[in-house]
Amino acid sequence: MKYKSVFDIIGPIMIGPSSSHTAGAARIGRVARSLFGREPKWAKISFYESFAKTYKGHGTDVAIVGGLLDFDTDDKRIINSLEIAKGRNLNIEFKEESANADHPNTARIKIGDEQGELELVGISIGGGKIEITELNGFHLKLSGHHPAILVVHDDRFGAIAAVANILGSHEINIGHMEVSRKEKGKMALMTIEVDQNIDESIIDEISKLPNITQVARVVD
Repeated sequence: MKYKSVFDIIGPIMIGPSSSHTAGAARIGRVARSLFGREPKWAKISFYESFAKTYKGHGTDVAIVGGLLDFDTDDKRIINSLEIAKGRNLNIEFKEESANADHPNTARIKIGDEQGELELVGISIGGGKIEITELNGFHLKLSGHHPAILVVHDDRFGAIAAVANILGSHEINIGHMEVSRKEKGKMALMTIEVDQNIDESIIDEISKLPNITQVARVVD
């Protein structure tokens, strides 16, 4: 999800006029798709504050759906993403929220299919940059601009060290890491940003560790 210049974001390929409302929105949608691991069958997208007021005029709706379809920020198909989603039987529902949010460019995405669901909150902080601030009720800080893995695990001694040891054994450097938990001794979430994409074989290795419930990755 890289871009070379401002024209890759707001030029004729993108729908403009704001990188915060288009490129950022597309990245939020694409991170949701990446973490879900497949194309969803349905999506409920809630916009807050500035997003809620201007999403139609600024193309935030088509951008975020384009991300759910795994389109990058410079993909021409983003312009027609709503029609493409309909053709793929992806049911989309938009909602304008009146509640206040911590950031004016906030979107909550809930996606799912017959196999499962995922819900996240993303904010577009300007220049196409984003942060994912919530995932399935866990608070986190994920930029979406680096490869990352998210590890849901039981809050037990040694779980974090075991994951770090596997990454170290494959010479994968950790750039940023944080842990969030809803309650002591219950379920927790590791958010680990790394310097290179992680192979599926390493994801499988981590998944087989004791106390690990689920592993998802964000690919650069």
